[in-house]
Parts: sequence; structure tokens; C-alpha cells
Amino acid sequence: MTSFFDEIAQNRLKSLVLMALFSMFFIAILYLFVLFMGGGGPTSISIAVFLVAIYAIIIFYTGDKLVLTVSRAKEADRKQYRDLYGIIEGLASAIQVPMPKVYIINDPSPNAFATGRSRKVSSVAVTTGLLNIMDRRELSGVLAHEMSHIQDNDIQFMTIAVVFAGAIGIMAAFIRNMLFFGMGGNNRNGGIILLIALVIGLLAPFFALLIRLAISRRREYMADANGARLTRDPHSLSSALKKLLMYEKDPKSVPLQHVNEVTANLFFANPFKAGNIANIFSTHPPLEERIKKLEAMY
Repeated sequence: MTSFFDEIAQNRLKSLVLMALFSMFFIAILYLFVLFMGGGGPTSISIAVFLVAIYAIIIFYTGDKLVLTVSRAKEADRKQYRDLYGIIEGLASAIQVPMPKVYIINDPSPNAFATGRSRKVSSVAVTTGLLNIMDRRELSGVLAHEMSHIQDNDIQFMTIAVVFAGAIGIMAAFIRNMLFFGMGGNNRNGGIILLIALVIGLLAPFFALLIRLAISRRREYMADANGARLTRDPHSLSSALKKLLMYEKDPKSVPLQHVNEVTANLFFANPFKAGNIANIFSTHPPLEERIKKLEAMY
């Protein structure tokens, strides 16, 4: 048996270590990229950092709107979804954050996500499928998980991870194209072109993806523990996860329709059909493992 607080502390430490590793990896790749392009001095590196910062700002201020648009989320009518609003208002009051906007996704696949720029500017979206299969207690557990993401600034945390991974991917594609056309590098740096091509062009995006997914899985474990702490009822969340597991194993079930690899990590459960990818390439821990951890909490 483990306490809510022990589980939260362990996952917070692990996710911070992973983010520190990701930061160092990103800085190394950025330096190699600048070096490959014939730079390497303070001016070249400053320009590269500036461009990444602009990219991050754009993602930060438009990311939540893009996620809601891609997911086909519509703002929920307060009268029609009175219970949903009531649960979220209660949770928001308990963790002392402003009431997020509430959205509905018309999709039979049970799921939910939180997004936004900060605790003050946030949104929670749930699918009609989730509302159809969860009772009030289970729905409270799911929403407590999502509100924990808002409380712990997971939205910004994962935005940074997405920015790092995206920037590495852009640099890798650029390097591959430059090498393909026989461009880039210079005589002074010619000896490291092969190394840069290997690291940036081939391996960097792969390792960036693995680290980003590992961070995502850690934050999911932490949100489970925080959600259980918030409701003081870990079994409500484990019960909800068991229903999702049953849905996942149903051969007639269908994955969420409007989702992609970039938005998948935001959802309460893996929005893709189970078994399509190995756990190491999943945005979420296995449902069975999440249930096991929750049922061992007190």
C-alpha cells in the first residue's frame, strides 16, 4: 500500500528528472544544428534560441484552441449539462482555481481532456461516450484527474515537451534535406557532418519521442494520484478505468475519431485502439497498471 502523497512525490520527481534530461538533450541538439549550419558562435546560437522561443510562444497561445478545434469540441450548455458543471465547479473550488470552460465532444468513445494556457485560462472537455457509461461517482473521479492536470500546470509542462520534440523534429528534417541536396556544413566543421546527420537526422527525433512519451506517462500517474487525493476515493477512479478497460476490450468498440499523435497525450486514456503500439510508444500507462496503483492507495 502507498499513500496519495508518496505516489505524487515519486511521479513528480521522475517527471522532473525526465524533463531535465529532455532539456539537456534539446540544448545539445540545438548546438549541433547551429554548428552544422556553419555557425557555433554566440550570435548564431542566440538566433536559434530566439526562433525556438517564437515557436514556443505561438504554441503556448494557440495550442488550446487548436486542440479544441481538432477534437470538434463544442462549449457545453449549462442547463443541459447541469450535473457536469456542478462537479467541475466543486472540484475547481476545492483546488482553488478559476472555473474552466466546459466542452462536449460528440463521440461514443469514452474519454476526456484538459487544456489551456494556465490555471486561470483552462478548459475541460468530455465525450458523450464518457457521460453515457459513467455514474456520478466515477465521473467525479475522471474529472478530478483532469482538474489535477490544471492544478499541477501539466498543460504548460507538456506544452514545453511538445515544443522541444517539435523543434527537434524540425531541425532533423532540415538537416536531412540539407544532406540530401549536398548542402550544409563547411570545411571547418566537415569532420562532424556524419555525426550530426546521424544524431539529428535519424536518432534525435526518435529519442525525443521516447522522452516525451515517458514524461506523458509519468504525468498521468501523478494526475491519477492527485485525483484520488482530491476525491479521497481512489476506487471511484479505478472503477472508471475498469469501465474503460471493458470498452477497450470490446471488439465492437471504436477509437476516438478526431485525434492525432500530437493531441493524444492530453486525453484521460489512450484514445487509440489498444494493442496497436507497444507500451514504450504509448502516451499513457496501461489501464491495468493504473488500476493496480489506484487500488493500492490509501
